[in-house]
Amino acid sequence: MQPKSMRSIVCLALFTLLLAFVLVACTNPGTSGTNSTVNGGTGGGGPHKLAFVTNNASDFWIIARKGTEKAAREIPGIQVEFRIPSDGTAAEQQRQVDDLLAKGIHGIAISPVDPANQTPMLNRAAEQSLVVTQDSDAPQSNRACYIGTDNIAAGRQAGELLKEALPQGGKIMVFVGVLDAQNARERYQGLQEALKGSNISIIDVRTDNTDRVRAKSNAADTLVNNPDIAGMVGLWSYNGPAILSAVKEANKVDKVKIIAFDEEDPTLEGVREGSIYATVVQQPFEFGFRSMELMAKYLNGDKSVVPATKQIFVPTKAIKKDSVDAFQKELNTLRGRS
Repeated sequence: MQPKSMRSIVCLALFTLLLAFVLVACTNPGTSGTNSTVNGGTGGGGPHKLAFVTNNASDFWIIARKGTEKAAREIPGIQVEFRIPSDGTAAEQQRQVDDLLAKGIHGIAISPVDPANQTPMLNRAAEQSLVVTQDSDAPQSNRACYIGTDNIAAGRQAGELLKEALPQGGKIMVFVGVLDAQNARERYQGLQEALKGSNISIIDVRTDNTDRVRAKSNAADTLVNNPDIAGMVGLWSYNGPAILSAVKEANKVDKVKIIAFDEEDPTLEGVREGSIYATVVQQPFEFGFRSMELMAKYLNGDKSVVPATKQIFVPTKAIKKDSVDAFQKELNTLRGRS
């Protein structure tokens, strides 16, 4: 055999080995570009990139984050980002959404700060990605589904608790940050529905524009101006502690029944000591898990996960003295507290 022919055979053999190596490498997807929250693949297309965007930085969202982390561990083929707007404004949410879309996000679960005015932004996002609202809905937008609390039902639940606390009836006052807010309006509607036909009458609603000092002064003024007040209802999370503080300073803990919302530490302590009759709590952990679960299934082609109403309600819980310790223990675990 001539040397030139030998060189040709050697080159052909080397080329064949190189080609085989390339083919093997291309058929092994590896783990490049993923992180610890990703489980499995999606049929060769990589994981679905999903995001959860909050509306502020409160402890409430720490619990929701635990739900998204559970989803990332248990649901194959997803990668989850958790975004907290630094200042809780609609403008900051816009920046977060723009950044996620620029990164090629496949699904966004967002709690819009200002649903009515953010509808155009949500619609633009829905042109590029699957959009789900959680906690706060934007029903006029092109979001695929809402996952969160039925605030009318939550208001009714507060009303039923109030009837338990005041079997003989009496006058009550309602407190909230802004009554025009959708969740406040719906909670108040539910409260009114539950009390209809009862011997409990609502004097009025006092608003505070999310000013905690004003929230307390509203409660204190009510106690002075209405010495026969029998009950006080706080529709937003900080209203419970504000009411409790005013009632304690007026030495009327045994005379005024309090119904609160959410799980601020002073609220739970008030329930534990019996100075707050009950608080109605949401389930943000479920907001986190269920939104990731729904988006994963939807992006995999299962559109049946979205009901005809385009709303999935997560029930609220009534926490009273006999259940507060168990709830606090569960809450501490979710928040990572000892």
